[in-house]
Amino acid sequence: MQTYWLVKLVIVLVLLAVVASLGVALVQLVRDRGRSTRMVTALTVRIGLSILLFALLVAGMFAGIVVPHGVVP
Repeated sequence: MQTYWLVKLVIVLVLLAVVASLGVALVQLVRDRGRSTRMVTALTVRIGLSILLFALLVAGMFAGIVVPHGVVP
């Protein structure tokens, strides 16, 4: 039972990191007006975190830890 809470916690933390990285990119866009590479770096981190989250969800689904639900044909 502890494993499921740990998986949910990791998913929520990665989602929060994605949103935080997007916020950092927005601040850098406003502050530097696009003349710096810090915004690009923040967006690159966001893409990397999103890919990591997707890979973790797919791996969890194949391992049986994450069970998709919804309309089943």
